[in-house]
Amino acid sequence: RSQPPGGQGGPGRHDPGTPGAGELRLQDVHHPFAQRAITGVATDHPEGQDRDEAGIEPRRRARAYLQGLLVTLEAKTGAIRAMVGGRDFYDSKFNRATHALRQPGSAFKPIVYATAVQNGRPPSYIVNDSPIVVPLGGGGGKDWTPRNFDGRFEGPIPMRRGLYESRNLIAIRVGMELGEQTVINEARNFGLTTPIPPYPSIHIGAADVYPLELISAYSVFANQGIRATPNAILRVENARQEVLWQQTPARTQVLSPEESWIMVDMMKDVIRRGTAAGSVWGAGFHVPAGGKTGTTNDGTNVWFIGYTADLVAGVWIGLDRPQKITADAQGGRLAAPAWTQFMSEIYRRRPAPPDWPRPIPIITREIDVSTGMLQTPYCPRDLIRSEFYIPGTEPMTECNKHYGYGYPGYLDSLGRAPDAPASAPDTIYLPAPPPVASSLPPPVAPPQTRVVPGGVPIPRPAPPPAPVPRGDTNRSRTIFDTMSRVRPRPVGPPPPAPRTDTIRRDSLQRQHPR
Repeated sequence: RSQPPGGQGGPGRHDPGTPGAGELRLQDVHHPFAQRAITGVATDHPEGQDRDEAGIEPRRRARAYLQGLLVTLEAKTGAIRAMVGGRDFYDSKFNRATHALRQPGSAFKPIVYATAVQNGRPPSYIVNDSPIVVPLGGGGGKDWTPRNFDGRFEGPIPMRRGLYESRNLIAIRVGMELGEQTVINEARNFGLTTPIPPYPSIHIGAADVYPLELISAYSVFANQGIRATPNAILRVENARQEVLWQQTPARTQVLSPEESWIMVDMMKDVIRRGTAAGSVWGAGFHVPAGGKTGTTNDGTNVWFIGYTADLVAGVWIGLDRPQKITADAQGGRLAAPAWTQFMSEIYRRRPAPPDWPRPIPIITREIDVSTGMLQTPYCPRDLIRSEFYIPGTEPMTECNKHYGYGYPGYLDSLGRAPDAPASAPDTIYLPAPPPVASSLPPPVAPPQTRVVPGGVPIPRPAPPPAPVPRGDTNRSRTIFDTMSRVRPRPVGPPPPAPRTDTIRRDSLQRQHPR
């Protein structure tokens, strides 16, 4: 779109015009229905309806005004295809996409899981979804006790499920296992420049980010591990349409193609059976895509960032002064529908991209998802899944939880509990035998020798020598004898040799019938 410098109005409201002498042409792109996607969701919300009916004068009213932003960019080049910095440009000219600092919430978790995959954790890696208490420094005496959105704990579950169900405790435990500084370094590789303190709460998105940086970070997943730096201007031309400057895409390798493909496969589950299933897949958007929802404490910020093989798009909805949007504010309920509406409109106008090709080194294994180990014939069929692995991260041992006779309360033939891990030392669960009365007299302690100064020791008789075993009592060697003994030589005359002129009657052959 041609835009003369100094044009009046907000984004999307410039007249094309014809550049005159000394003017430059800034070549960019714009989607006219991007603004409608944000405005439509905002006005559908009760908070937005009240403001629209009041004439959209939030600066003159004390009540809050629901805002939103949307950014779309090309995955391979980083070219920004659409940017909406607020609900209405005439109401507020502040570009929230590039200048606002917002907590990403769970939208930051893919960076944590990408760090885990890069450090050898497969999607089937088992993490305990259980309560955790993190002591806070400073001597305040308070502890940080995070919880999941639904307030429940699922126990040991695979890392894949922790991502698509957005379990906070799974992301926190994985991040703490890797180390906060490791996650921060990975966030820098993904293009985040804002300060990130080394606290466990960053693993669930407590550190503020610029929305444009967070959305463009997802290009790493869409572009097979390569991050494309966002850019808004394609080229600059003069009045004679001569190109004075042209954008060169900046691309950085962050993940390997195998690591990126594993992350894409995990994030597809967010859309198909996770927190955004109803708003994206259930709403009819079946283009191969991945994404992640995000919701911060008390529902003050809601996100959805998704991508296909050629586009990355992110939506944020919230208030300029952070406060609860509504009682049920979630990224999958508010932000994901706007993303689906926008992306569906795009792919009605352009061909849908193909799915990401699976890298050749990726291997599959049939596993028991409750243990992350190879399945056995005794594993329940509903727990068996086909999982993808980068070579070297696949499980090598079979499931040690399900056995052929693994009924509760029963022991196996060696007296072991069925749930005892195979790699652990064998533990015998047999009861201790009762004490048995012995017929032998109790042992007598040897007499103590008293030393008397000036005394003379009394001579004691020497003990009798031990009896010598008799040589004629050695038993003869048998065919099953394992003792290396010399067979005694027989005494007496040798036995008579068998006669050769005798024939057994039963060996005669009958040559004539009776």
